[in-house]
Amino acid sequence: MIAALATYRRVIALGGPVLPVLSFLGRLPTAMCQLGSLLLVAETSGSLTTAGLVGGALAAGQTAAGPLIGRLADRHGQRTVVLAACWLNAFAVAALVAAALARTATLPLALTGLLAGVTVPQIGPLARTRLVALARRARADERLVGAALSLEGTLDEVSFVLGPALVGLAAAVAHPALALALAAGLLAVCGSAFALHPTARVLPPARATKEAEPAADTHGSTTASVPAARLPGSARARMPRAVHAMRASMALQGAMFGACQAGITALTERLHQSAQAGLVYAAMGVMSAVAGLSLTLVPARITLPTRWRASAVALIVLSVPLLYVGSLGALYAVVVILGVAFAPHMITLFGLTERTVPRGRMAESMAFLTSAVVGGQALALAAAGRLADAYGPPAAFAVAVGAAVLILAVALAVRPVPRPAAPGRPAADRPVPEAGRTEA
Repeated sequence: MIAALATYRRVIALGGPVLPVLSFLGRLPTAMCQLGSLLLVAETSGSLTTAGLVGGALAAGQTAAGPLIGRLADRHGQRTVVLAACWLNAFAVAALVAAALARTATLPLALTGLLAGVTVPQIGPLARTRLVALARRARADERLVGAALSLEGTLDEVSFVLGPALVGLAAAVAHPALALALAAGLLAVCGSAFALHPTARVLPPARATKEAEPAADTHGSTTASVPAARLPGSARARMPRAVHAMRASMALQGAMFGACQAGITALTERLHQSAQAGLVYAAMGVMSAVAGLSLTLVPARITLPTRWRASAVALIVLSVPLLYVGSLGALYAVVVILGVAFAPHMITLFGLTERTVPRGRMAESMAFLTSAVVGGQALALAAAGRLADAYGPPAAFAVAVGAAVLILAVALAVRPVPRPAAPGRPAADRPVPEAGRTEA
């Protein structure tokens, strides 16, 4: 454990202690807006159908536009793209609050929700891309790169636990509009600070051929300018086939999230403990975050493809007991243990993607993975919710188990191949593939 703490201290030193704080606060609004919009519209319109349409439009916008924002960041640099997206998203969220309080008609309300989704600045994926680039620039070994991905995955997990909790607290003590107003403020302030942080320049725009770039020291300040050659792989570089399988696996994990959320809600309602649903889901998220931080203790000899398959097996084994839970205590126990498998699967896919995709499409690829989770979760939540209404909580949990089985099938069928090392790059910049394996 002491070694793990030392590793994470090195990760934080790459960009300075302020960077993870800004990236966490900047991505927190994304976790707040989905539930916040549902509660706000449900309260102001009195219609769960309208609330569902607005929430669905927000999720659809985020899913569709996420990769586009990532691609823009790859081509034009993070600073300009994130700054513009943060302010547009802050205005869109504020407009959604104003429209809901004014009891606007359903169609314009849904269009406003769509705009709020389309403009999500994708700070989580871009922070992940930036931190890994800092590690590569410092010629870090693969363990430190993996720790950087683990830290970012943990920040994601904590944000998706804390965000809904803040929304629920605001709704309980005041009004859901307060939570969305806080989200807009965080986007404008912390999102802008993340965009303007000196480390944003560690990733020069892919369109640039050659430019001078200030080198960031361990505290995020700038030192003497050094030449920055064009990123290997243009923004139009072709994606390896294995990348699409990784995105499918991430979407299936999102489906597990949505199915678990539907099943947990249905079971707690059946047990007349509906107020416990959020706490149960949060407990799963906390355990997932702990497991993510612990990944740095996994020996380097266990390759990423092996971790992918192992985490898929764990998802199946640990999700099957959900089919048989019938009490609140058993539900807590099962979902907490299941949380152990979630973060390792997600972080492993981020790691495989980082080692496989062209450098000029890194932010786009990271954003695509995040969008896949959001899309898979939204679709599964709708489908599993209907199944739970018709056949009970086990039907919703069966969707989660089925998604886990498909994850294993994908992991067994695909053999990722790392991208070739760029000329002049050290071998540490290239992961060691499994012996005798080639891309499917």
